[in-house]
Amino acid sequence: MLQHIKELALHADVHRQDCMFFFTSCGWMMWNWLVSSLALGTKIVLYDGSPFHPRPEVLFDLVDREGISVFGVGAKYISAIEKAGLEPISSHSLASLRTILSTGSPLSPGSFEFVYRKVKQDVHLSSISGGTDIVSCFALGDPTRPVYSGELQAPGLGMSVEVFGDDGAPLPVGATGELVCTQPFPAMPLGFWNDSDGRKYREAYFERFPGVWHHGDLCERRPSGGFRIWGRSDAVLNPGGVRIGTAEIYIAVEAMPEIAEAVAVGFQRDGDEQIVLLVVLASDGALDDDLVADIKQTIRRRASPRHVPAEVLQVGDIPRTRSGKVAELAVKNTLAGRPVLNAGALANPEVLAAYQSVRDELFAGE
Repeated sequence: MLQHIKELALHADVHRQDCMFFFTSCGWMMWNWLVSSLALGTKIVLYDGSPFHPRPEVLFDLVDREGISVFGVGAKYISAIEKAGLEPISSHSLASLRTILSTGSPLSPGSFEFVYRKVKQDVHLSSISGGTDIVSCFALGDPTRPVYSGELQAPGLGMSVEVFGDDGAPLPVGATGELVCTQPFPAMPLGFWNDSDGRKYREAYFERFPGVWHHGDLCERRPSGGFRIWGRSDAVLNPGGVRIGTAEIYIAVEAMPEIAEAVAVGFQRDGDEQIVLLVVLASDGALDDDLVADIKQTIRRRASPRHVPAEVLQVGDIPRTRSGKVAELAVKNTLAGRPVLNAGALANPEVLAAYQSVRDELFAGE
């Protein structure tokens, strides 16, 4: 509760007179975060159902009808309304809307630009990042400072957030490394069930850097004082020994109108890790050689030659957690022939069966 009041009142600038909404299920930590705003006397709006039914603009209808001032969604929602061609800045009043909160996955620079161009020009767009295990944030908004495209504005107040290299030393501004927290904080879990000696708890958070909370996000501190999150470090790509965050690939490929969604993972071949990109097309049809070439060229141009996948394959759906996050590690383990230990946490575990045939295609003839 201390964490939530700090984050809501100071980082999100939520007041008693506000009306707050977050598109979340009860199983996502953002539900707890939303409900905690009641401690500030804030009115909250709940929504049950698809954010695109009965029409794609339904959540913006809700903003105008209920006078919502703080509007929270997942980053994928912002990407989806852009692909759907919505322009709320023209179709809705949004006079009450002051703050847009985004989380669940990294918010791309293109999505920042879309919000200010097509949603509202004078809104505070706040990308936030933390974890279910701490039910709060490591980095989030700052209503007193400028918003920079693609960045989380500031570390949480009272949170000793650093970016470490593999040697356990802080990295300079602009270098990519591991997000850590070097001092205790109020929302740390005290332990795990059925872990009487604390071994599993220590292995989960403190084994990589002794005595320092290692969260598992690939992160970069920015000259602005903010951060960029590049994705989960346990799903980081390592072709030719060069560490690459998956978010860099998604920013490039998901800007293409032909692609609805994508997941990038590494797989071992010929003694090296190569990148395989699995794509869901935006419309019915098959992935052909021309589109594969376009995808690779787009990634080369918008990211770098190192980011270009060795294989681009089509899938019908992508596994995700119940909170909507793409389950990269589940895909990676399936393609490697390893068991998926967290299948119970997936909203659609049945799609992994189709990834077995993807594995067969990757290793055909070997």
